[in-house]
Amino acid sequence: MTTRAPETRSVRGLTYRIQPPAPTRVRPAPARGLREPRRFMSAVGAVLLLLALALPFINASPYVISIGTSAFIYIMLAMGLNIVVGYAGLLDLGYYAFFAVGAYTSGVLATNEMPLVLTIPFVVVACIGAGLIIGGPTLRLRSDYLAIVTLGFGEIIRLTANNLELTGGPSGISGIPTFSFLGWSFRDGLDLFGIHFNGKILLYYTAVIAGGAFTVLAVSRLGRGRLGRAWRAIKDDEDAAEAMGINTYLAKLAAYVMGAIFGGLAGILMAAHQTAISPTSFVFLNSALLLMAVVLGGMGSTPGVIIGALVISLAPELLRDFSSWRYLVFGVLLVLMMLFRPQGLWPSTAVLPFLRFRARGRSPREGFTDHGEPSENVDRSEELA
Repeated sequence: MTTRAPETRSVRGLTYRIQPPAPTRVRPAPARGLREPRRFMSAVGAVLLLLALALPFINASPYVISIGTSAFIYIMLAMGLNIVVGYAGLLDLGYYAFFAVGAYTSGVLATNEMPLVLTIPFVVVACIGAGLIIGGPTLRLRSDYLAIVTLGFGEIIRLTANNLELTGGPSGISGIPTFSFLGWSFRDGLDLFGIHFNGKILLYYTAVIAGGAFTVLAVSRLGRGRLGRAWRAIKDDEDAAEAMGINTYLAKLAAYVMGAIFGGLAGILMAAHQTAISPTSFVFLNSALLLMAVVLGGMGSTPGVIIGALVISLAPELLRDFSSWRYLVFGVLLVLMMLFRPQGLWPSTAVLPFLRFRARGRSPREGFTDHGEPSENVDRSEELA
């Protein structure tokens, strides 16, 4: 066990020996390997990603591939909303508006002879502009007032798309092509090692990589970074965060813009997946369901948001045997969940019981008490004078 050497200070001619209390035993070392929670969850995520990539080899039916693609697009949407709601604590009831901006921007450009992959920069710029337009004047609002404004923004985008000739009016846009590169398209399929992958499977893999890998990794890194810590501080207490020097307005605007970008990128995948979009795809109910996915899984929790997105997107399909009763059963299950597990399926503070942050000891703070020899901190200025 090592102890710090005493520090000597002189104040107005008097000399003092200052020594902090020493630990009574060695502090437990940080856990290593898979017992460390973050590494364990990263390993689990990698295994689940491999299983998702192996799905076409297990069941390649059009129905399974279609709902799998939709599920990963939904994960991408939920992770984008998690930045706004889970990290920054901004109640957004119109997040589907950014989904619509991305889908319509890529749809309009792709149906005018532009390759879908080249529409990505235009979608990013459009979503940044939409985030600044709505976020700039309104993010000084809080709580219910901000929620009402975002709800209105979502309806404005939907009604605008419903009335503009450029967006196809109520009929929307149809015939949106899939991704293509240098004359080769997903429709042509791909042959690797004697295995043929059709266009639907290639789009599924694109959704898995974009939604299940890139978006999850990027949003998780954002949450652990400096900006993510600022968002969490604002969520806990905005006034205290501002008093500590955080520019709360710019931090909230950054959260809104980042969430808008991920929503717009998900819109590109949705347009390619469905090949047609219309205003009815962006009603308020969809925004409410997406918000429910974040709350149900656990706000600010990456595993929780993924689980919530999968539950919300796949539960209606799994309950198809109940026919017209499936939405009633789905609603009852959600109500019971909110009653008995209001913090979500996997809260941001959840740690599996068999994992440890430290190799030994019950707490990182364990083992620190007052100094063993009280006389060490006694004023000895007269003896040293």
